[in-house]
Amino acid sequence: MIHFIAENMAPIMFFSLIVFMLLGYPVAFSLAANGLLFFFIGVELAPYSSNEITLSWPLLYALPERFWGIMSNDTLLAIPFFTFMGIVLERSGMAEDLLDTIGQLFGPIRGGLAYAVILVGALLAATTGVVAASVIAMGLISLPIMLRYGYDRRAATGVIAASGTLAQIIPPSLVLIVLADQLGRSVGDMYAGALIPGLVLTSLYLGYVLLMTFVRRNSMPALPLEARTLGHGVVSLLVALISAVAVAYAASIYLASSAGANAGIWGATIGFAAIYAVAIADRALKFNMMSRLAQQVVIVLIPPLALIFLVLGTIFLGIATPTEGGAMGAVGALTMAAAKGRLSLDVVRQALASTTRLSSFVLFILIGARVFSLTFYGVNGHLWVEHLLTSLPGGEMGFLIVVNILVFFLAFFLDFFELAFIIVPLLAPAASALGIDLIWFGVLLGVNMQTSFMHPPFGFALFYLRSVAAREPYLDRVTGKTIQPITTGQIYWGAVPFVCIQVIMIGLVIGFPQMVMHYKGPVIDPSDVEIVVPGFGGGQQQGLPGLGLPPLGAPAPANGGGAPAQPAQPAPPATDLSQPPSFGNSAPAQPAPPATDLSQPPKFN
Repeated sequence: MIHFIAENMAPIMFFSLIVFMLLGYPVAFSLAANGLLFFFIGVELAPYSSNEITLSWPLLYALPERFWGIMSNDTLLAIPFFTFMGIVLERSGMAEDLLDTIGQLFGPIRGGLAYAVILVGALLAATTGVVAASVIAMGLISLPIMLRYGYDRRAATGVIAASGTLAQIIPPSLVLIVLADQLGRSVGDMYAGALIPGLVLTSLYLGYVLLMTFVRRNSMPALPLEARTLGHGVVSLLVALISAVAVAYAASIYLASSAGANAGIWGATIGFAAIYAVAIADRALKFNMMSRLAQQVVIVLIPPLALIFLVLGTIFLGIATPTEGGAMGAVGALTMAAAKGRLSLDVVRQALASTTRLSSFVLFILIGARVFSLTFYGVNGHLWVEHLLTSLPGGEMGFLIVVNILVFFLAFFLDFFELAFIIVPLLAPAASALGIDLIWFGVLLGVNMQTSFMHPPFGFALFYLRSVAAREPYLDRVTGKTIQPITTGQIYWGAVPFVCIQVIMIGLVIGFPQMVMHYKGPVIDPSDVEIVVPGFGGGQQQGLPGLGLPPLGAPAPANGGGAPAQPAQPAPPATDLSQPPSFGNSAPAQPAPPATDLSQPPKFN
């Protein structure tokens, strides 16, 4: 029995961890306690394990060094920066302004509020990267308006919860930072690889809303005329956008000689800055060149887009690292909040407190994972997992299917941090052994882990929405009607279609890997590569160049030309260093002295 336990310590340890967490113990302490407990057991059972267990007491001395590696990891600094940025932006009222403005823009069409929620969710994801902030902000602002104008409750809650989870996959996502760290890859490459899948997933959400407006026409009605307070003005907005594009094009042509490949980016920056300045001046000086709707859209949308460029644009251009981009984003968020007059000491204090809690939560889980992995690797657990996964039928595709099914079901019980710190380090060696690109694998896992926020009954996005949705009937202040509360069942059923969309997105990422692999740049076909070696020495001979040297057995050329030179003169018996060297002189060299008298000082004539 002892031999059996010693030789199967890895699976016993893994399933014991699952039992610890199912009993409700905190994940960080479950990891650390499980690692230490099995370390003591493993040391005692090592003599009975047929060399399967390599644990010994001096190995514990490695723990302080592993902890120091966590504390000194610069990549993890991006987590508090982006968290602080997101919380400050949520407190600054940016989400409220975006939802009101885009809701007015799409209000005249059926499902307009749902479109607005999805687009604002994508913008918040690209500026905050925090799911809780996005879901709570949109639940507080959009859900009462949707219920006021007759939206189906399941559709309204599902759209809000799903849009909030876009912060998981659209950069600058916290989970992408953690995945890059665990996979040992660049955060910038992970961001670049996840950008297109995030946009495709947003498009799928929009497509679902469009489908619902045809299948169930009354589930998502248009805003009534009295609710469109900004009036009309789409033509004015289009003219403003065309003008901005024209200015951007002209600026990019002007800067082409000095800015090079980045001329288009700087041109776009100048174009949108110009239209923003015009909108501000038009509102302040009452020129009335633009409609109220166009003014509001430009003034509200440009600052978040500028912040996105400040964070993601500098990372993708190679100007800043993700950590530096997060620091600039935090400063930009403080600037935006101050510009709106909503920056106060209380806002900063709340943001710092929330950032400290989340950062401490991440670091404690990471420390616990280090303790667990020290023991798990000591019992060859990584080899057990790698052999288990690489021996699956179907090779690479079979591995991807099984792993995604495993992560999908584990997401019912674990959140994305726990999955990233526990499961990903076990899966990465097997994926690497199968030749799978780890950036593609990380983005695929990121899309899959996104479902952990939407799974009934433990999805955190559903909990966040439940915390702000009405539990009792209330009187609407605009229409004066009594609005019935939102039930938990309606929230759960509303999430189901979007979980199905996320599963479809997992299949698309597997089926079309180039959505992620574009981060490597254009693919080069080796069969199209032609290598032309220029000739040397003016000759027409074929084959490898001779680098100006004669063929073997041929005399050296006199002047680098093709004609052979005269036979070289025999070398003198010795070199007289007292005379300057002779290049090309026909006169014979002076004979060297017979010997050097070292007892006399040297003479320099």
